[in-house]
Amino acid sequence: MEMHQVRYFLAVARVLNFTRAADECNVTQPSLTRAIKQLEAELGGDLFRRERPAAQLTELGQRMHPLLKQCYEAATGARELASSFKSGEVGALRIALTHSVDLALLIPHLDQIKRMFNRLEFRFLRGNAREIAEFLKKGEAELGIAAEIGEEWDRLDTWPLFTENFQLVVNKNHPLATRDKIDFSDLRAEQLLSRNYCEHGARVNASLREHGLDVDRSHEIASERDLIELLEADIGVAVVPDTASIPPTLKRASVEGLDARRTVNLYGVAGRERTAVASAVMRMLRGADWRQVVGNTAGA
Repeated sequence: MEMHQVRYFLAVARVLNFTRAADECNVTQPSLTRAIKQLEAELGGDLFRRERPAAQLTELGQRMHPLLKQCYEAATGARELASSFKSGEVGALRIALTHSVDLALLIPHLDQIKRMFNRLEFRFLRGNAREIAEFLKKGEAELGIAAEIGEEWDRLDTWPLFTENFQLVVNKNHPLATRDKIDFSDLRAEQLLSRNYCEHGARVNASLREHGLDVDRSHEIASERDLIELLEADIGVAVVPDTASIPPTLKRASVEGLDARRTVNLYGVAGRERTAVASAVMRMLRGADWRQVVGNTAGA
């Protein structure tokens, strides 16, 4: 089935006249009639009753009309979209982030990039470190952002963006929220909320364990949203990275002697062609001054 055959069929179905349909499609009537006969042969039956003065759709034609119209519109839309992508009028960004990376880090850059394209389509994927690597391998994402993927793949390009520390976060009504200085001894009686979805969660827990904290009895949390809700309910305290967004109901505090930090990286696949949007975002992220982002969250 050729798209020009479908176009001719839809034209005749609209005007119910082969001569007028041919004029509308800028072809001769014999060419239009021949194309429709080929379509009828492919579909196994007549689509029109060729009567005078007007052609009429057969039962097969009536049943096929909505399907062929949908098919033609989809093909036309696909061509227009492909043309827009090629000309740069439409951009698409497929980016994967681990659960522990805050999307707010990208918002200023996405705001800039959307001004470069008339239409911009985002697709954000979330997962753990292993899943981010799989998204990149399979081509489901062009770029990935994670603290650490840990994937030994020779085609994986890695660009460090920034390194940040971890801080304690508590409810603003918690007694520790008013303390200028917090020691590990202050945390031994506290219920810890463990961010197991963070790539560095195990390392943070190991550091806390070394200082005598019972992390094995902590509440295991599966998402940043759940963590925030539990903190707001004052059900526990948590150690989170500097760039994690927290609402005004919570307070950050430094813990003396806490040696925990992570480096957030940008990942791509070497040798794979990237869209114009992905290339622009990659340049923006690699050239950004992340010190302001990390510095502005400290002590919030």
